[in-house]
Amino acid sequence: MARELQHDVVILGAGLAGLRAAVEISRRLPGRVDIGIVSKVQLMRAHSVCAEGGTAAVLRTDLGDSRELHAWDTVKGSDFLADQDVVRTFVDTIPTEIHRLDHWGIPWTRDEDGYIAQRPFGGHSYPRATLAADKTGFFEMQTLYDQLQRYRSFSRYDELFVTDILVDGGSFAGLVGLHAGSGETVVIRGKALLIASGGGGTLYGFTTYSQTVTGDGMAMAYRAGLPLEDMEFLQFHPTGLVPNGILMTEACRGEGGYLRNNRGERFMEAYAPKLMELAPRDMVSRAETEEILAGRGFPASDGGDYLELDLTHLGADRINTRLPLIREVTIKFLGLDPIERPIPIRPVAHYSMGGIETDITGRTRVAGIWAAGEAACVSLHGANRLGSNSTAECLVWGGIAGADIAAALPGLPAAAPLPAGAVEAAEDRVGGVLARGGTENLYELRRQLRATMDARVGVFRTGDDLAAALASIREIRRRAAQAPVADKSRVYNSNLVHALELDNLVDLAEVTVAGALAREESRGAHARRDHPTRDDERWLAHTLAFQAVDGPRFEHKPVTIDMWRPVERKY
Repeated sequence: MARELQHDVVILGAGLAGLRAAVEISRRLPGRVDIGIVSKVQLMRAHSVCAEGGTAAVLRTDLGDSRELHAWDTVKGSDFLADQDVVRTFVDTIPTEIHRLDHWGIPWTRDEDGYIAQRPFGGHSYPRATLAADKTGFFEMQTLYDQLQRYRSFSRYDELFVTDILVDGGSFAGLVGLHAGSGETVVIRGKALLIASGGGGTLYGFTTYSQTVTGDGMAMAYRAGLPLEDMEFLQFHPTGLVPNGILMTEACRGEGGYLRNNRGERFMEAYAPKLMELAPRDMVSRAETEEILAGRGFPASDGGDYLELDLTHLGADRINTRLPLIREVTIKFLGLDPIERPIPIRPVAHYSMGGIETDITGRTRVAGIWAAGEAACVSLHGANRLGSNSTAECLVWGGIAGADIAAALPGLPAAAPLPAGAVEAAEDRVGGVLARGGTENLYELRRQLRATMDARVGVFRTGDDLAAALASIREIRRRAAQAPVADKSRVYNSNLVHALELDNLVDLAEVTVAGALAREESRGAHARRDHPTRDDERWLAHTLAFQAVDGPRFEHKPVTIDMWRPVERKY
């Protein structure tokens, strides 16, 4: 018998977007709202704490920055696939979010005059990445959770792995999940749901993501009938630590770090002579890959090659003040002190530009369901996200969606009835996974999926590679049905959770690769060797993927262009 709970609002995911929404709903409806916050991990262990370098915002108009400039940088960085009304809302809202966090007590780094400090980031024409050393996401999370304590408005459900989003008659009905500590099935009903469960970058083996970030919210929304938008655009960050992929924040280059090949050259001069290391991430990642393919990398112990991120010229004071986490990580994981030696890096899977389709307020096509943060695609980043715009997006649309939910809540009907047999069907699916027989190995299949994505759906792509990857993904799906779960218990069964996560990753991999195969152009992070140019006549459009019997069914919708027409992207 499932345990049933009920709240006015259910928030799935407890990272920056989820916490920001919870605060906004609470402050707009003080003492009049009941929120349930659901997290598959301990609440303050969300992946948002790993965001390092900064949060982009226009703060210094007196020194030459402007909201129009931030908007232009974002649109150009997106390779003109961003919806420009969304961009305008974003750049107008984020300065207030920065000052609000300041009033709430975040320890922003200050400059010598006492102003909130900002530094350069790739693709930005002004140094507007607002920083708290190199632990920005961590401090933003702490500040939001501290602020949430002011309100007696929420209940926490930690270590609750949600397996199904239930929809009835086109409206949100509830969530079904497994509570790790008790092993029981839990049903949570509500008038409104916010999906803020993050991205799906562990599709790849070499990734900056925590291993808990498996795209669960996106996959469940897809299975519940919501379309996923622009999933073919997966960002590769230029500086993943070799051999483990840990993020070496773009702040390293924002503070003046160099990228060098095995000749000691700052090779970005050949690819983006104006911005050099501070070109947008898609361009830097492609440049690094070209250097490695040309034999100008260093051999790595994991069989690949790497380049060097050189901070040695910055000096100990600047590294210890502005990049203390980077130094700590490289010393602990490699025994390498960046004050003395360059850091080995190469491009690494880092961010999902795509996600659950939403409108500008965060609403989805299902009544009562909103989405925000990396799980959503409000169409801010288009084909390529600029660094430091992601934490900013989480704050902005956590606030916007939270405000919209608060305004809508009084008019929403009581929690919809659960669809007949839906909870039983969800329990049967989990029971079926536990009862699997066969000789396949769940963890070998996870490794094969990630190896396929690393090898065939990387910085550069071809139609042949994508077609082979799609066939491999579908074969992995078939074989996963014969991968038994060794642990048959219900309490803290990570084996079972990993099996369910694999199902989610396979769904997202299929959408990502099928969308990339269909998009016959190169735009932003999607670089096709066999279609090397951008094709605005055919492909200046968003991709929408709907679940169908034989795989994703694709539709397209226009990009909102009301400020700037597409031009050639040069830096």
